[in-house]
Amino acid sequence: MAAPLELSCWGGGWGLPSVHSDSLVVMAYAKFSGAPLKVNVIDNNWRGSRGDVPVLTTEDNTISQPAKILNFLRKQKYNADYELSAKQGADTLAYIALLEEKLLPAVLHTFWVESDNYFTVTKPWFASRMPFPLSLILPGRMSKGALNRILLTRGEPPFYHLREVEAQIYRDAKECLNLLSNRLGTSQFFFGDMPSTLDAYVFGFLAPLYKVRFPKVQLQEHLKQLSNLCRFCDDILNSYFRVSLGGISPAGQETVDANLQKLTQLVNKESNLIEKMDDNLRQSPQLPPRKLPTLKLTPAEEESNSLHRLSP
Repeated sequence: MAAPLELSCWGGGWGLPSVHSDSLVVMAYAKFSGAPLKVNVIDNNWRGSRGDVPVLTTEDNTISQPAKILNFLRKQKYNADYELSAKQGADTLAYIALLEEKLLPAVLHTFWVESDNYFTVTKPWFASRMPFPLSLILPGRMSKGALNRILLTRGEPPFYHLREVEAQIYRDAKECLNLLSNRLGTSQFFFGDMPSTLDAYVFGFLAPLYKVRFPKVQLQEHLKQLSNLCRFCDDILNSYFRVSLGGISPAGQETVDANLQKLTQLVNKESNLIEKMDDNLRQSPQLPPRKLPTLKLTPAEEESNSLHRLSP
């Protein structure tokens, strides 16, 4: 395809190329299908008015929402599902619907509604990527949108209390994770040895939940007990995202960390040496300061000195 493909998305952290599930879905699918995307990471110079990313831009099109972006890429011959059978294609649609119905509400709640997670992790992270005064407005709007989506899909206010909805969505999410774990089994990907659309969606939903460090980790703890799903996320990160958006591979980051550790050790040694020198100086014998002798002038010399000071 002649036209360049540019993807605007939220950036990464915690070892992820993006902490945003929808952005991760598109980024993973592009890696699986070989689509040559130029990734534009949203930072604090971003001038958009809403958080509706990822957005794919070409010379003639601007496309948002992961499903529409993936369909566009398939039309451009970047298809990660070309080896799937009709049954596997139907299974893909069924599992994606399951993810959006059962797992997505709990992921949204973990990031945007759970107060400890929102105020200590989610809000500060997203606000730091937005220009002022958008950083004061948009995180709250995104949190409210996530809550409304949860209540519209899983509750019927005012007939259901939020606490009842929370308990239900986490039960459903854990059940969904168990089903995914059983379906994956010991396979590398969900349909054999090659990743497909379903793998992109599962990775996009699970990786932030797996990697981001939250104070409240109810669903994260359950995910980490399912070792094959954790291995699935790690394999994709290591195989397809070795180079981060910042241009440093995990191996390179280890080198940077090692050099930083050596520098820190050197500074500490120098500080210890300086402290020892100070201690030695304090403990060395100190002589009292010598007084300079005071010269006394005779009356005749004082009179002569006074006459010199008065003369022009």
